[in-house]
Amino acid sequence: MSKRHLFQSSDGLVTKAIRGIISYNPSLSLDETNRVVFDTAYNKYNVSIISGGGSGHEPAWSGYVGENLLAASVAGDIFASPSTKQILSAIDRVPSDKGTILVVTNYTGDCLHFGLANEKAIAKGHKCRMIICGDDVSVGRKGSLVGRRGLAGELGVLKILGGASGAGGSLDQVYNLGVAFSQQIVSIAATLDHCHVPGRTEHATLGSDEVEIGTGPHNEPGYKKLSPAPSAQDLVKTLLTYLLDETDPERGYVKFKAGDEAILLVSNFGGISHLEMAALVDELLVQLAAQWKLEPVRISNGFLETSLNAPAFSVSIVNVTAAAANCSYSVEEIKSFFDAKTNTCWESLTGSQSVRRPRQEQFVQPPVEPKKVIEESKDLKVDPIVLDRMLRGACDQLIAAEPDLTKWDTIMGDGDCGETLKTGASCLIAALDTKKLAVQGSVIAVLQELEEIVEGKMGGTLGGILGIFFVSMRNALEENIAMAKSEGLPRLWAKAVQAALDNLARYTPAKVGDRTVMDTLIPFAEGLRSGVFSDGLEAAIKGAELTKTLKPKLGRATYIGTDSSKGLPPDPGAWGAMVAIKGLQAGM
Repeated sequence: MSKRHLFQSSDGLVTKAIRGIISYNPSLSLDETNRVVFDTAYNKYNVSIISGGGSGHEPAWSGYVGENLLAASVAGDIFASPSTKQILSAIDRVPSDKGTILVVTNYTGDCLHFGLANEKAIAKGHKCRMIICGDDVSVGRKGSLVGRRGLAGELGVLKILGGASGAGGSLDQVYNLGVAFSQQIVSIAATLDHCHVPGRTEHATLGSDEVEIGTGPHNEPGYKKLSPAPSAQDLVKTLLTYLLDETDPERGYVKFKAGDEAILLVSNFGGISHLEMAALVDELLVQLAAQWKLEPVRISNGFLETSLNAPAFSVSIVNVTAAAANCSYSVEEIKSFFDAKTNTCWESLTGSQSVRRPRQEQFVQPPVEPKKVIEESKDLKVDPIVLDRMLRGACDQLIAAEPDLTKWDTIMGDGDCGETLKTGASCLIAALDTKKLAVQGSVIAVLQELEEIVEGKMGGTLGGILGIFFVSMRNALEENIAMAKSEGLPRLWAKAVQAALDNLARYTPAKVGDRTVMDTLIPFAEGLRSGVFSDGLEAAIKGAELTKTLKPKLGRATYIGTDSSKGLPPDPGAWGAMVAIKGLQAGM
């Protein structure tokens, strides 16, 4: 759990946050005293949908005020219900000729204050109703007198109600839809650690090898701790079993029949990267299809309802078919309400899904590339045994150097250099083994394979440099192949390497002294002019060693403050190139 914050105190933070949230939509207004956000463009002839709760769950709920969603929201302090007075103010801000529906998650404070506001609003003449959403399955039927806890499944209810309201539904129609939909949701959360509230003392934390399932969005302890922490695949399997095992007498809340259509909501509690959340969604979809025969017809993923900075998430599944059976709307109409466009944060979570296709159709194979033909007259042939030995020598040296290269690049860059070179070396060894790459002694075939490896497996700046270098060197060898007979093989290699560097200079300004891979490659090329490979190697070694004294002038390393008086590691790209050249020499 991170305890560092931009704002060291929560004093005034909620109001300031809401002021920032509404800036994206000029139609929104904020009653700062009551922390009510309302849509000035709302349609009073439609049912007004209002929701809210404690702060710290942003974008819930102020981020969902707008067309085809909420008419107003109301915010309490962090993890604390808004007051009855605040809620009444929200109701008064968006009066509706048809009526108002308050939608809240099942927490005692929210239920009491929204309930009281509902009664007082009715007494004032509002046609007001209330829906309490409880979707968490972790507590179980015997675990609590107050029923299931509210998680992000409520956001699905809000979106469906907002769409139905925008379509002109009556108060009875929209309310009955909300009740039916809310009763067909199962949700559960899992956390890697708890969140931290600005200005407060530290909450309970989890061990580095623990995962807690059944957690709530307010730092509530979970249903169970798993230790050692399961893999992502096993964690998803466990969560889906809690959600969908209809034989579980404690948690079999929602039944699914063959052909039932479902909606999947995956909410990031605030502290998990988009990269991992996307992978989580993929794993959920894979297991839902394979183990539960469910392929959701709509998916929403992202910051639905957060818990400050908690590295946690929740999964909600809704049986749309069962919901439709208990209200006046069809499955297709309910999906259209989910799809109804808004001008709120919802759009960034759900995208456009009104036209769907089978998921497997989204995954396509790359185009078949034509087989590369090598012109015999332009090929450079060498002893196959020597070629194989040289290539394996270079690859083995690079793989052995990976830990040092990674360590040095972590200090001075982004830490990927060692792994990038190791990946390339491993792929080349595989090609030597499986494709018998060196059997014909074709240097052009080897360079073509290196191009494929670099372009397909090696990203980053170094991968780009090597890609240009290899293709340029191959072109130079093919164009000047006659030199092998007229001037000798060493002269041909010297010309090809220099031509590759000259071409590379069109794409990078790097030169000797800039602390890059060029500090090895340029001296190497100059040394090769003597016609002796060992002269090139000696120059490459000196160039790589010299980078220990150089200040970075290009790349990410230039952003890092360095003090060369304290001694620097060598540039990992330059060192990796030198190591590979050494390996080539050793195989000769």
